[in-house]
Amino acid sequence: MIKPYYRSSDHAFNLVCGDTFELLPQFDFKFDMIFADPPYFLSNGGISVQSGQIVCVDKGAWDKGVSSEEINGFNLKWLSLCREKLKDKGTIWISGTYHNIFSVANALTELDYKILNVITWVKTNPPPNISCRYFTYSTEFVIWARKSKKVPHYYNYEMMKHINGGKQMTDVWRLPAIAPWEKTCTKHPTQKPLGLLSRIILASTEQGAWILDPFAGSSTTGIAANLLGRRFLGIEREEEFAAISKARREEIENLHTFLTYRKKISDIVKADEAQTELSVCCCEGDNVESLPFLSE
Repeated sequence: MIKPYYRSSDHAFNLVCGDTFELLPQFDFKFDMIFADPPYFLSNGGISVQSGQIVCVDKGAWDKGVSSEEINGFNLKWLSLCREKLKDKGTIWISGTYHNIFSVANALTELDYKILNVITWVKTNPPPNISCRYFTYSTEFVIWARKSKKVPHYYNYEMMKHINGGKQMTDVWRLPAIAPWEKTCTKHPTQKPLGLLSRIILASTEQGAWILDPFAGSSTTGIAANLLGRRFLGIEREEEFAAISKARREEIENLHTFLTYRKKISDIVKADEAQTELSVCCCEGDNVESLPFLSE
């Protein structure tokens, strides 16, 4: 049995510290949705601007650049493992930049996923381009794919339309990067905003759904999932980041903080307008047997 690094008291947030490639094959459980923010392999001594200061963009050894063959092999391996852990009607979202996203798309096709959309996330507050020799980088991409080409997936079309002011939502999303209030427990170097994950979860899951993040980082996926009444399992190799995840989840144990965070995320506010009775926590009464591969 796999021992969790941390489990919330309601068992809606579960975090395991270790290597995804070693841990995923060890349990037999199917998830409704997977979100993955895998390494982009771009930590090669580059620089950027943060808060007006020039900083090195190296994230750590886990993000060091490797050959294209190694990137392709890495993506094929983890995407193959994740496909086995998706329900037949389940979907997967993968974020990236041009450094890795084309390899991810090719791996999805090779593994017989069906790509549904490629979301362009336009950051409303990108850092400036300090070289002034090319256009400012202001976008990332998020691929949305389903496990089976023949089994229909869940898409909350009406909710996305409501969030988008009554019009069909397009595959271009204008959302800010993380806000200061999302860094109260310090931040992960590639932390995604709760607004982005909230939209993804609202679009592709129902209340009570189980969501997996195989590269959990500081568990933005899990925080967004729990704010929306979904359940989460994250796998994170670095204990430093697992500790941040634990602190972030403990932070929203405070009901005032929980409700404040929900009010700060515009898509959740709009979703509440459309769905007046949104369960704050659909997981009450769950027990450890919900995840039989985890031990106390």
